[in-house]
Amino acid sequence: MTLRVSGSRLVAADGTHVRLRGVGLGGWMNMENFITGYPANESAMRDAVRRVLGDDRQEMFFDRLLTSFFGPADAELLAGMGVNCVRIPVNYRHFESDDRPMELIEDGFRHLDRVVRLLGEHRIYSVIDLHALPGAQNQHWHSDNPTHIASFWRHRHFQDRVVHLWEAMADRYKDDPWVAGYNPINEPGDVDGRVVGPFYDRLVKALRAVDPGHVLFLDGNTYSTDFSIFREVYENTVFVCHDYALAGFAHGGPYPGYTRGEWVDRGHLERAFEKRTAFQRETGTPLWVGEFGPVYTGDPAVDDQRYQILADQLEIYDQHEAGWSLWTYKDVGLQGLVYADPDGPYMRRFGDFIAKKKRLGADRWGSTMEETQEELAPLHRLMETEAPEWDPYPWGARYQTDDLIRHILIAQALLPEYAAGFAGRSDEELLALADSFALGACTRRDRLIELLAGNLT
Repeated sequence: MTLRVSGSRLVAADGTHVRLRGVGLGGWMNMENFITGYPANESAMRDAVRRVLGDDRQEMFFDRLLTSFFGPADAELLAGMGVNCVRIPVNYRHFESDDRPMELIEDGFRHLDRVVRLLGEHRIYSVIDLHALPGAQNQHWHSDNPTHIASFWRHRHFQDRVVHLWEAMADRYKDDPWVAGYNPINEPGDVDGRVVGPFYDRLVKALRAVDPGHVLFLDGNTYSTDFSIFREVYENTVFVCHDYALAGFAHGGPYPGYTRGEWVDRGHLERAFEKRTAFQRETGTPLWVGEFGPVYTGDPAVDDQRYQILADQLEIYDQHEAGWSLWTYKDVGLQGLVYADPDGPYMRRFGDFIAKKKRLGADRWGSTMEETQEELAPLHRLMETEAPEWDPYPWGARYQTDDLIRHILIAQALLPEYAAGFAGRSDEELLALADSFALGACTRRDRLIELLAGNLT
């Protein structure tokens, strides 16, 4: 069943057209603050929890969380919906440590092997996505970046380590027919765009030397929106776009309607998609949306509009025969098909803290950009007055100021409070917190599941 690129399509070994459609497994082997409810970035959070629990007990908790977060029941649910692909984001820290670079951690593959095998048993392909690279390949929390600097592009050492890790990954999975391929860099953010293209040339060559058969899924620069950095169309490659709808963000306005001064309707969605896939259509390569999906608010009227955004996007993808991977499968209630039960142990323990994060706008993905405005408005005005030409990469002055103050400074200041939530818990209580993310303990977002299943069937 190994896939390959044939013109603008993916095909199986017998030539059958395979359109990969499914979900991303965000928050699992690459944890994100808005997905599981912690503040700041994953490694900082783990360090804070370790200081409270100690090495052995924090390892017990996180290992149980990885086990519970995705198991046989999850694979059965997705297979029953008609899903044929799961994009699996992973953090390099599972496979290599900064204090022992180039030395692979064999135990890090235990959970990845388990889920790849489990999905294959349900005839679901895996796309392995390196979501957090050494030094951080982009400016935000989802690359496990504690700063706003993407140091990966500045240091050859980090780049050497990623080539080495991917050579090992490719050697491990080169004979697995249910691995659709490798997504080696999630959402690169190379400020000048000078390093990412040549590095892709190097990485593709290294991967092909080890595994010439599997498909490569390559993200464009600037968070998978800029494909001008590619100097050639590599063989057996899908160039991956990400297609989040402006009106679907936490700060999004009505749909149809205005968001940040821009009118967003179905026509806007289609024009945005066509712009983001221009390179793929010009080169005749397959269309695959690696990430998309609206944020849900709990307000029925607003969420009706968010479901309409999703339905319109799926219809557009159908018209273009584009594959897709919805972000994300499971979380604490923002986007997931399923989410931790509000009355379960984890949300009872951390629900008030998550509400505090929301009030402060400490998660960028869940932020409306209006939180703590009384406190931050003077700073925004100061920057506009004193540095009117300042337009930092990637999204400009307003976003950068919010990132530095709310999503880094405030978020990191909240780490001790989150970690304190584990203090005094018995082993049994820690395991119950982790098991709050098992499917049987979760609430299903039925309307979302039905909408996706209807499209898939």
